[in-house]
Amino acid sequence: MKKLIWLPIASILSACSPLGLVNGISNVYNADLRKDIAYGEHERHKLDLYLPEKKERRPPEEKTPVILFFYGGSWNSGSRSDYRFVGRRLASEGYIVAVADYRLYPEVRYPEFLYDSAGAVRKLSEIIRSGDLQEYNPDPRMTLVGHSAGAYNAAMMALDKTWLGRENLDRSDVLNGWVGIAGPYDLYPIKIEEVRPVFFHPDYPPDSNPIEFASEAVVPALLLVPENDDLVDPQRNSFAMADKLQEAGKDVAIQQLEGTSHVTIIGTMSPLLFFKASSAEPVIEFVETLR
Repeated sequence: MKKLIWLPIASILSACSPLGLVNGISNVYNADLRKDIAYGEHERHKLDLYLPEKKERRPPEEKTPVILFFYGGSWNSGSRSDYRFVGRRLASEGYIVAVADYRLYPEVRYPEFLYDSAGAVRKLSEIIRSGDLQEYNPDPRMTLVGHSAGAYNAAMMALDKTWLGRENLDRSDVLNGWVGIAGPYDLYPIKIEEVRPVFFHPDYPPDSNPIEFASEAVVPALLLVPENDDLVDPQRNSFAMADKLQEAGKDVAIQQLEGTSHVTIIGTMSPLLFFKASSAEPVIEFVETLR
């Protein structure tokens, strides 16, 4: 376990939001950062790449695991810069980590943000296969990780061949697993008012529910569930998805994290919430099983 180095109190107080606090204190985790890598033409078609520093890198003969993270925000909010704490935490474990933006409502609705997610997968795959990261010896396949709405995006990339197929990618060639954190996998009927227009309520698009594609899974899954979630019902979503995957004979694990909520389950990637069960630890354990 890494020793935590507390930041000066002035640095903490200078953060003006909860995410600012989470990101500020996460600077204790070192990472090399390559920012603003474009995967398309829109201003939100960008990702940031977090790379392990020399002391955190794997031995040259070992492949470095690669993670692509999609954040949540009801498909109407969020920015990759808000999730530096995720990139830094996982990069400090010796991983290559990308955090991607995607277009949001009301500019776009379903399925445009899935087009974007697939574009981010394609770009990261190109980067790790190009030789540009040769010094890290990256694994040619990546693990998708998503929280809340981002978990939906990750699930659709992993379960429905349509989206990566648009980018001429085969799921088995570019993915080795996916992690859903407090994700909505059985959307309909949508109870959250602000999410309804994203999916054209009440005329929900066909083939837009991840749970319907459980039998088409080709890579293992890890589902992380908060102890208390008043936004996304775990029984209807994570536990039901796990059951569907198991019934189809697919490789899936599910874990509930004590003391966490829908929001704090991802915040536990930061040392600010050291007193809660960490979502980083099961993600790390899962990724290591894929090597």
